[in-house]
Amino acid sequence: MHFVKPKIYLRIMPRVIPKPLLMVYLSGAAEIILGAGVLFKETRNIALIGIILMLTLFLWVHFYMLSGEKEAAGIPKIILYLRIPLQFVLMYWSYSYWI
Repeated sequence: MHFVKPKIYLRIMPRVIPKPLLMVYLSGAAEIILGAGVLFKETRNIALIGIILMLTLFLWVHFYMLSGEKEAAGIPKIILYLRIPLQFVLMYWSYSYWI
């Protein structure tokens, strides 16, 4: 969706990030590359580290979305709050596959 509907991601991008459209595309590419990296034993651990780092960076976006109605992009506050612990669950899940 980063490439199909980048405007969705631009709405939630913190304003201090330079070149936000480029960052939307780079994060989408990183998700694809890291997801593919998990499929191969030779690249799995590096990909898992990358996924954990990316999820950590995305926490910034989740907290930013809590800063106002415009930043929330129409998502209810309860969902935004629930996404934060979900990030940690996903980080642990990624860590649990580390060989």
